[in-house]
Amino acid sequence: MASQPSDQHAHPKSDIDIAQAATMPPIMEVAKDKLGIEATDLEPYGHYKAKLSLDYIEALNGRPDGKLILVTAITPTPAGEGKTTTTVGLGDALNRVGKKAMMCLREPSLGPCFGMKGGAAGGGYAQVVPMEDINLHFTGDFHAIGAANNLLAALIDNHVYWRQNDETGLDNRRITWRRAVDMNDRSLRQITTSLGGVANGAPREAGFDITVASEVMAILCLAKDLKDLERRLGNVIIGLTRDRKPVLAKEINAQGAMTALLKDAMKPNLVQTLEGNPAFVHGGPFANIAHGCNTLIATKTALKLADYVVTEAGFGADLGAEKFFDIKCRKGGLKPDAAVLVATIRALKMHGGVAKDDLTTENLDALEKGCVNLERHVRNLKRFGVKVVVGINRFSADTPAEMDLVRKKCASLGVTAVESDHWAQGGAGAEELARKVVEAAESGDSNFKPLYGDDTSLWNKVQTIATELYGASEIIADKKVRGQIRDLEADYGHFPVCIAKTQYSFSTDPDYKGAPTGHVVPIREVRLSAGAEFLVVVCGDIMTMPGLPRVPSANAIHVDGKGRVAGLF
Repeated sequence: MASQPSDQHAHPKSDIDIAQAATMPPIMEVAKDKLGIEATDLEPYGHYKAKLSLDYIEALNGRPDGKLILVTAITPTPAGEGKTTTTVGLGDALNRVGKKAMMCLREPSLGPCFGMKGGAAGGGYAQVVPMEDINLHFTGDFHAIGAANNLLAALIDNHVYWRQNDETGLDNRRITWRRAVDMNDRSLRQITTSLGGVANGAPREAGFDITVASEVMAILCLAKDLKDLERRLGNVIIGLTRDRKPVLAKEINAQGAMTALLKDAMKPNLVQTLEGNPAFVHGGPFANIAHGCNTLIATKTALKLADYVVTEAGFGADLGAEKFFDIKCRKGGLKPDAAVLVATIRALKMHGGVAKDDLTTENLDALEKGCVNLERHVRNLKRFGVKVVVGINRFSADTPAEMDLVRKKCASLGVTAVESDHWAQGGAGAEELARKVVEAAESGDSNFKPLYGDDTSLWNKVQTIATELYGASEIIADKKVRGQIRDLEADYGHFPVCIAKTQYSFSTDPDYKGAPTGHVVPIREVRLSAGAEFLVVVCGDIMTMPGLPRVPSANAIHVDGKGRVAGLF
């Protein structure tokens, strides 16, 4: 969510939410009027959110698909870019210009909501509602994912306690599965379990990940149906034998019970925007150790229900868009028709060396310098064969000269740049962007293709991403990591790779802004996600359990006298 300046609109976001609560139509009406879905095919969670039945989804198979639009962004900065806000504003605008459009977003994690980032429901007049519900417990999907994750952890420890690992060969010292909780809690990163005597099991080192980092989350977001979900859960690697052979969840018969906990979480969640347009908010894996997209089942269902589907991917295009294309689209048979690259004048100036406190001052030299980041992302997106439109998310301090510079830069790259003011005006502020997206999507010029083929070696898949997208000269790894990749090639060489690195730079150094070239990408370790069916390639330090900042957002969140949540952004 872009952090917009307070003078951009007269009403603070909380006032928008409160005013909207009185006029928000029931979700059953939205489903019927906008999508033709009967109440019998929905499972309501109160008046304003509902789950879509899996039987209804299966019945849609014969329908044609609509157009798929990906919203991605330049390399993130503290200045804010606004992917979710743009996704919602564009979806509303498409409906305004005569297209039947839906949005597919990720569910927010409680950790960032109470930490530093805040929620992920959009902002201003471009948001999905009910915002407080979406950002908090919503329909319980994340709790179900955490419960399934922790059920597997309990079954593993129980397996060892009863000495059943004599049969599977699971080495208690090499258990790799971790527990999960949907909260930022650094004290749980590394723990010791089973203390207190032999009745509690064999003590060992363990730890927690935040729920969005669990492989269960990634699996739910890539599974085609319940049968596929159970198959993938059974293939999760829980640890190794003494001779380093993988032990799978299905070897301790965990997949059936895990699927039972997730059967309702598989159903897409239907909500609406402030303008009453339908949106699926479903799933939310990390965009570094996983692929950072909403569920495949929600996206594919939306394509059957709407003429246009607007979805987003986490972080900048080097991470989120690449994984959307090379993992989600590959696994789901999706063919995106266009991509919107979100940029702000503020963020581009930061890439040009301007400090955050000086961003409201016009600086054409810094903006010109920072545009190299935009240029790299545009060229990268074109490598996938999709049409690109640049959406400039407007801030009040942007000057006409700055906007004109970015437009001319984009024109020289063969793409159109459109200023969008959806935060302050909702869909009305993004109508020109919507028209340009329709023009791109219906031009017939998009010819989507993944960056690499399934039969490319794992090492060369990483090399291709690093050199062609990141601008690196090479990738390096020590002998142990090279050996691991070589050993995985026979059974898992057809898997796509999921590179985990900093989101703040094309390099592995978060302070290296702009569009660096000639740098080296070091591979620190590899992690096989056999259930999600991709290989995680860790480049640098990756945190799977964040901590809270010195002053967490939780300090400002409270409930007013009428039971309304306040302070949640």
